[in-house]
Amino acid sequence: MNRVYHSNHNIVYSCKYHIVFCPKYRRKVLVNGVDVRLKELIHSIADENNFDVIEMEIMPDHVHLLLEVDPQFGIHKAVKTIKGKTSRVLRQEFHWLTTKLPTLWTNSYFCSTIGGAPLEIVKQYIESQKTSQRK
Repeated sequence: MNRVYHSNHNIVYSCKYHIVFCPKYRRKVLVNGVDVRLKELIHSIADENNFDVIEMEIMPDHVHLLLEVDPQFGIHKAVKTIKGKTSRVLRQEFHWLTTKLPTLWTNSYFCSTIGGAPLEIVKQYIESQKTSQRK
């Protein structure tokens, strides 16, 4: 796969990240419509903040994202924005989340740059998470 570069006014970049984060206590709460709404919210947040969601899989107890983020915006700010906004909206729309957890997300997350592994391999891995969970 050819590397595609993006640019803004003063920087050319190709910054792709594999992100994984979990609900507090790794509870299986990303179900019953929460998963569908979470996907919508993440796409909306990405559009608002000019970063790309290349691949996404919502599991009952964790989220896999493959993001391309402008280095001037920063991956930490992207993850913080996603977790902050989705927590607020999901807890308002799915009130039962507030009774199950003190906060929706843990403070931590996994982040790995995508450079060594071909992008297609990482995409296949993320796509396969749903099927491997069923086994």
